[in-house]
Amino acid sequence: METTITNLNPTVVVAAIFFGFIILEMVLGRFFQPKGERRDALLETIGSTLLLGVTVPAITFASAALLGHFLPQWKDSLAGIPWIAGFALFLLLDDMTQYWWHRLAHRVPWLYDLHRAHHSAKYMSIRIVYRNNSFYYLLMPGIWLSGMLIYMGLAHVYFVYLIIKLSVIFGAHSSVPWDAKLYKIKALQPLMWLVERTISTPATHSAHHGLNADDGVTNYKGNFGNLLFFWDVLFGTAKITRRRPTEYGIENIRPASWQQELFWPLVRKPARRKKPAAPTTEASS
Repeated sequence: METTITNLNPTVVVAAIFFGFIILEMVLGRFFQPKGERRDALLETIGSTLLLGVTVPAITFASAALLGHFLPQWKDSLAGIPWIAGFALFLLLDDMTQYWWHRLAHRVPWLYDLHRAHHSAKYMSIRIVYRNNSFYYLLMPGIWLSGMLIYMGLAHVYFVYLIIKLSVIFGAHSSVPWDAKLYKIKALQPLMWLVERTISTPATHSAHHGLNADDGVTNYKGNFGNLLFFWDVLFGTAKITRRRPTEYGIENIRPASWQQELFWPLVRKPARRKKPAAPTTEASS
């Protein structure tokens, strides 16, 4: 069983879960967003393709090659540790570092330029999960550290970790508010209290994507968690309202083309602004 899992390509698993959520949104009529534009489709299609087809495989290969060259003695050095210990390592070295990387991206201007594509969407949907600048993922410590743990013999743990993590992340970004119904079931209230403080949910993560902090729900300076919302609770950036913002996007930021959002700093040209139409003779008179 372990050999079979180890030999599977994580990218295939990611794609399968991803397309599963796409089908769910399509079936429920929530995939084709009325506020979506051509630039949104380009950002989402190109961003997702680059991440799954280029960035993640490249980092996995590069991390193994570097470790194989400089630290060959680390190969499979963790293969014998308990499964739960390996899972905890992924939570700490991948998920917690991603929390801090995400939090830093909202504090450092040049990092936000790598992340702004994820927030420029005016909707929540599975479509926006991988809507990010390519360099945002290339520099993300958690992906490199995951590659290191795989090299050290924890590929079989990563397989399960990846399924759990992506199911949570996709569910948190989805336009399907699966948590809203559960909040209304009285018998589940204690469980939901625990769930919303442990993992990211549609309510807590959509608050991070809200447009205006004055709406009482939005918390774009918090709710950074990916798999575990617990990091927000632990480090003081959590806001729980059990509601979703009415508007999404980026407040008070300069315009940018889709090329700039995806490929900055290689592309720095700002979005073209439409010139105002010349006044007609009647309007001038």
